[in-house]
Amino acid sequence: MSKKHDSYESIRDERRYGPYWYSALWRIIRPILIGLGTVLVVAGILFSVWNKVYGEFIAPPDENSTAQVPFTIESGQSLTRVANRLEEAGLIRNRTVFKYYCDFAGWGQKIQSGSYTLSPSMTMRQIADQLTRGDGNPIVRNITLIPGWTIEQFAEQLVKDGVLTDSAEFLSLCKSGTSFSEFYSVQDVLNSRNVSQRRYVLEGYLAPDTYEIYIGATASEIIRKLITQTEWVFSVACEDRAEEMGYTMDEILTLASMIEKEASKADFTKVSAVFHNRLKAGMKLQSDVTIHYITGVRKMSLTGSDLALDSLYNTYQVTGLPLGPICAPSADAINAALYPDETFVAENYLYFCATSPESTELHFSRTLQEHEQAVAIYAPLWQQYDKERGIE
Repeated sequence: MSKKHDSYESIRDERRYGPYWYSALWRIIRPILIGLGTVLVVAGILFSVWNKVYGEFIAPPDENSTAQVPFTIESGQSLTRVANRLEEAGLIRNRTVFKYYCDFAGWGQKIQSGSYTLSPSMTMRQIADQLTRGDGNPIVRNITLIPGWTIEQFAEQLVKDGVLTDSAEFLSLCKSGTSFSEFYSVQDVLNSRNVSQRRYVLEGYLAPDTYEIYIGATASEIIRKLITQTEWVFSVACEDRAEEMGYTMDEILTLASMIEKEASKADFTKVSAVFHNRLKAGMKLQSDVTIHYITGVRKMSLTGSDLALDSLYNTYQVTGLPLGPICAPSADAINAALYPDETFVAENYLYFCATSPESTELHFSRTLQEHEQAVAIYAPLWQQYDKERGIE
């Protein structure tokens, strides 16, 4: 009995502590170790492949570089073009990888135009982050729009300076004006009589000045910038003065646009006085520059057919102000319209005419007889000037 019992105990101990137990444990551990080994081998392969791919396609071209590379993105430039230029500039290793990286991250359409400073030590993510945040300085052009220019001349200059690719949308928006009714000044003119007959509803409402305009700005954005400047120039004080005189902002801008075209700055207030005196007397303004606006030709000696043109802009035919502004008046011309020369108003000057075509000097007269005498002196000079320029 004792020996048999001993054998049972030894078998039990062997199963608990001996080879039997180790064999069972090994059967459990072996597949785990094989799995871990496989994972480690695969991970090693992947790590090796990643290092190779990263080193050849993704890593910064020069992690130790301190160079600062200027990089400009023009408005409308595609991601493909940007990636190509980044690689050419030595800022990324591979253009295709950069493009796929941006597309996968959803940044393909978010790259913004501007002037950036990048470095070969930057990662693709750092470059993409900077280009999509728009951290670069926007590309701007200084555009000078001259007092006395028309909307069509503004559009021509904006295209010439590369701010607009063409003038069609700009002119269309200025013609109707309806897209800018949030501006009180435009709302007033849209509600005015015969507004649909104006050549451009926004004529006179785009302030001449020197502007910083972003390359890629839309025609609508540019127009809003110019209208905002007009409303700043035509201040509350101007509105109060116009109301005191019995005029609207539109009427003052119209009068100012005529003053701008008729005279040099030195004579603005005198010309304004003549116009105010004629308006008060119920006389036609008979301003040659309104004919120039209709025909698009600056003639010094107008013909009978010119004077008879059927247009609400023709101040030889209509009584009072023309249909609307004929150009973009300067702040000085606006002030002159609001504050005419007091002496010329008091002495009731009613006429003026040009002198020599080479001079900006004007001749002012109180009476028709004085005016006709001045015209008789200078008319031959005007006719000769037109003839030399091939204007009939």
